[in-house]
Amino acid sequence: MILLDFEKPIGEVLNQIDRLKQVAEESQIDASATLRELEQKLQNLRTQIYSTLTPWQRVQLSRHPERPYTLAYIQAMTDDFIELHGDRNVADDKAMIGGFGSIEGQTFMFVGQQKGVNTKMRQYRNFGMANPEGYRKALRLFRLAEKFNKPIVALIDTPGAFPGLEAEERGQGEAIARNIYEMFSLKVPVICIILGEGASGGAIGIGVGDRVLMLENTWYSVISPESCSSILWRTWDYKEEAAKQLKLTSEDMLQNKLIDGVIKEPLGGAHSAPSEMFEIVKQTILSTYKELAAKTPEERINERIVKFGNMGIYIEE
Repeated sequence: MILLDFEKPIGEVLNQIDRLKQVAEESQIDASATLRELEQKLQNLRTQIYSTLTPWQRVQLSRHPERPYTLAYIQAMTDDFIELHGDRNVADDKAMIGGFGSIEGQTFMFVGQQKGVNTKMRQYRNFGMANPEGYRKALRLFRLAEKFNKPIVALIDTPGAFPGLEAEERGQGEAIARNIYEMFSLKVPVICIILGEGASGGAIGIGVGDRVLMLENTWYSVISPESCSSILWRTWDYKEEAAKQLKLTSEDMLQNKLIDGVIKEPLGGAHSAPSEMFEIVKQTILSTYKELAAKTPEERINERIVKFGNMGIYIEE
């Protein structure tokens, strides 16, 4: 188990529990009463820590190395996922994955960024940072879903679109802008869920939907706290303050009406109980789809346009 800095008190109690179990086994003594006390202490400590997380701590949780990524969710929620490849123009971007899969008999088109689970896979997946061909691949799959009248689920988890020179040469900005434009007119239901990091255009490039939801310990912003700190203060030392001022947490985003809902995570974060998290997301997708399927395509498109069109509007008195 990997523990973050603010989780160290939890690690100390876990070590005490492990040592007590080992001593009880070796000495053949009954330590059940003490064990129950320690487990209750652990539960109380977890509740206290995770109920008072700062924005920066939520950013850290969203990047936890054991946090499940897009493919883990898809494989857990579906039995028949068929991955589709290529943008039919340049290449198959490994940072952007997609394909058809069924949940309880209903077929969905799943599209999302995929980070690697180890160093080799992170390089293979380009750390979840898609190139232009990744966004064009996503758009191709969106249109394919529309052709066969299948709802779309976009699973977002990226530190941003790839900022390399070659990506700019192949039209990174145009590819993201085209996706945003085209997603407004998709006739099928579109559900967007932020699973981890939702950074800048890399996230919004597949993030225009009828319902945009965030897991509890995720962030969604035009810039990362580190980059914001380096621009404003010329150093990363103020990343915690930047995270606070950016209002990037799920609670902030919901309060500012930039998303439609927050999906509660198990105590300790999604990585602490992945099977439970998969089931929560699965049921959320099904219930949200049921709500959206009751509307006509025209109603969904109009509501989508109005919702995003109202963002950023304010009245100055």
